[in-house]
Amino acid sequence: MRYTLNTPLSKDILKKLRAGDEVRINGVVYTARDAAHKCLVEMLQQKEKLPFDIKGQVIYYVGPCPAKPGKVIGSAGPTTSGRMDIYTPLLIGEGLAGMIGKGLRSKEVVEFMMKHGAVYFGAIGGAGALMAKHIVYQEIVAFPELGPEALRKIEVVDFPVFVVIDSYGNNLYEIGRKRYKVM
Repeated sequence: MRYTLNTPLSKDILKKLRAGDEVRINGVVYTARDAAHKCLVEMLQQKEKLPFDIKGQVIYYVGPCPAKPGKVIGSAGPTTSGRMDIYTPLLIGEGLAGMIGKGLRSKEVVEFMMKHGAVYFGAIGGAGALMAKHIVYQEIVAFPELGPEALRKIEVVDFPVFVVIDSYGNNLYEIGRKRYKVM
């Protein structure tokens, strides 16, 4: 199936998505990598308010390159999602609805996704210039000292992703292997 979604994402929309669905995302998405995730989790552990309302939001695992003159942002390809796995369950528990990245997720992250109805989207690695063309606005929201890993609010239009792991635990990486496995 193909879907066009607007953020923030509702539980009803998340329940409709299945591994393998093609999705175009419109609206606000937040970006953060390893260091920003560590800061967010430390804030939660110290009972501090996060710098954005995380409920229903999507985080894109990316550290964008600096923008060239006249551009909103530089190349913005996904980073390996597994590096965020130690931080992700807590953020899903706070209401994070979706994540965009590349690569596998831990068993614990998938269990939290199923428990809280979250979805993992995959972006195509190596296509950072193409992904940047779908970003029409960006600003640093927190942790500017982290440079490319700062927490950013970006606005995307027709941002192309696939559902890799749905809220039922179906995993496109596993489905794909079975489909093309030689008997």
